[in-house]
Amino acid sequence: MPFPEFPPDFRWGVASAAYQVEGAVAEDGRAPSVWDTFCAEPGRVRGGDTGAVATDHYHRYREDVGLLRDLGVGAYRFSISWPRVMPDGVVNAKGLDFYDRLVDELCAAGIAPAATLFHWDTPQALEDAGGWLTRDITGHFADYAAVVGERLGDRVRLWMPLNEPMVVTMFGYALGNHAPGKTLGFEALPAVHHQLLGHGLAVQALRAAGCTGIGIASNHAPVWPASESEVDTEAARSYDTLVNWLFADPILRGRYPVEELAVAMPGPVVADLAVISTPLDFYGINYYQPALVGASTSDDAEVAGALLPPGLPFAPRPITGYPTTDFGWAVVPDGLRQTVQMFRDRYGDALPPLYITESGCSYHDPDPVDGRVPDADRIAYHDGHLRALAQAMAEGADVRGYFAWSATDNFEWAEGYRERFGLVHVDYASQVRTPKDSYHWYRDVIAGRAV
Repeated sequence: MPFPEFPPDFRWGVASAAYQVEGAVAEDGRAPSVWDTFCAEPGRVRGGDTGAVATDHYHRYREDVGLLRDLGVGAYRFSISWPRVMPDGVVNAKGLDFYDRLVDELCAAGIAPAATLFHWDTPQALEDAGGWLTRDITGHFADYAAVVGERLGDRVRLWMPLNEPMVVTMFGYALGNHAPGKTLGFEALPAVHHQLLGHGLAVQALRAAGCTGIGIASNHAPVWPASESEVDTEAARSYDTLVNWLFADPILRGRYPVEELAVAMPGPVVADLAVISTPLDFYGINYYQPALVGASTSDDAEVAGALLPPGLPFAPRPITGYPTTDFGWAVVPDGLRQTVQMFRDRYGDALPPLYITESGCSYHDPDPVDGRVPDADRIAYHDGHLRALAQAMAEGADVRGYFAWSATDNFEWAEGYRERFGLVHVDYASQVRTPKDSYHWYRDVIAGRAV
């Protein structure tokens, strides 16, 4: 089946995050982040893994950029380590210099730098002062954005102040299975508001520094009711509000999706929403799989407790009838089209252009043999999702680019090094990189040779 055509100016990219690839956690003035602390606590991360070395990108970035150049991508989405650049509120020159070198290397390779300011690695010193539960952190984040924007704004083409604020709130503060490991349930709601306020202040700081191409990278997915019953339909609607629109509506509409949530936020909410909704140049969607949701029952209380705070009237259910990744995630390419469509339906003309800022899959790939790593399932994943995206665009969606997650295998948060998302295999003992079959396939897609 012929591969769909994409516009000539469509941005083909790959993505990564600082703590997942950089390593060098105690070098050149970098201070601990919440993830350094979390990884040091026994039982938090599978196998006791940490990001202390990761893929050693801090020392091997030139090699990694060379792989990106040979891949032919037009953009590389990376994150900047806040504790490397401003570990204690004061600029760390060596940390900022690293990103200056990385951005220069990307530009020399003809790759547009796309920078995320916060991909979950809060400086531990700020977490000790209350982290995203406190209003003070939003000013620190704006100061950090201003510093980075002034230094790199002449070369970075896309900016994302936040990555997946829902995950930070839910897994980091409500449930405790990500850093900083707090189990606050609904008392984690201030982390929603303060991340969104920090985002708005950062957008303003970047604008003041002369930056353009500013958006966000936020995870979203269609929510399917477990049945056509009224209770399951209502449960899915409530879940949709909490997981999708709690984060998108304040940014794109300037209000929370329901008044009860607005009342639960720390104030002054109305004034803050004016900042949070500072206009964006694009909206970035991270998509992995849909959510199947039904009314909560005693039978699925254990499942719900693993994924959501207790006491909610809904619970996620396993999705059947689709293949799954080795991470156990359902592979549903049309869910990406559905996600794009639900944003168009909800926001209409107020929706800025879209980027797919993450989409990817983990498979437990074999070790390289004669320089080759076969990963047909990953090729099938990206092929299916790109075809679904092409359909969404044919239906009228303004989508400007696709960032495959991830460039290389890396540290997958609480799952350690077991899960492999990369187009490039990494032998963590030797740090040898081996492009997988999916890398060569994606190169052909970008070059227009894919079939």
